[in-house]
Amino acid sequence: MLSKEHRENVYNTKSTKAVSWFQEHAALSLQLIMSSAPHTDAEIIDVGGGASTLVDDLINTGYSKLSVLDISGTALIVAQHRMGDKATSVKWIEADITRLSLPKHHYDVWHDRAVFHFLTEENDRQQYVAQLTQALKPGGQFIVSSFAEKGPQQCSNLPVVRYSPEALQGEFGEAFLLKEHTFETHVTPFETQQEFVYCRFVKSEG
Repeated sequence: MLSKEHRENVYNTKSTKAVSWFQEHAALSLQLIMSSAPHTDAEIIDVGGGASTLVDDLINTGYSKLSVLDISGTALIVAQHRMGDKATSVKWIEADITRLSLPKHHYDVWHDRAVFHFLTEENDRQQYVAQLTQALKPGGQFIVSSFAEKGPQQCSNLPVVRYSPEALQGEFGEAFLLKEHTFETHVTPFETQQEFVYCRFVKSEG
């Protein structure tokens, strides 16, 4: 589990461009969100968004109802300082996704790049799925990116769980239908390669 203490320490001791998950632009995430939410007034939450530039690109694309959730307040402050006045149009949530209650049926799109694979305990994964199920609208889109089966066994010196698309479907259950998946080789700032799997699910209308 990626604890608050660990995450805060990472952002207090390293540049945002020196963490292994850094992307100049989250191009694949942006593409999947745009195809999932053609209307720019969609409610979108980026879980574990931290200091990611995805929120900048979403705003520049025209999306106006954005939330960024991260366990690290330091990461969120980094993003806010980078964005300047534009940060006031975003809802910033400092919280552990497995330990809070989001508003019911509020979001059209839930995006998560590199949070779920840190949940090595079954109870934490169940809590995550419970929050997702509660907060995402019926028919809403869920985009998750985790380490693939050939991905690393650790990240930031912490254990992770690696997934196939089928394994992710098993974690989220019948309430979520897997619509598409793709793979990405992420090159870290240290020139190492990490294999990710991206999956797009649709929540059932029931």
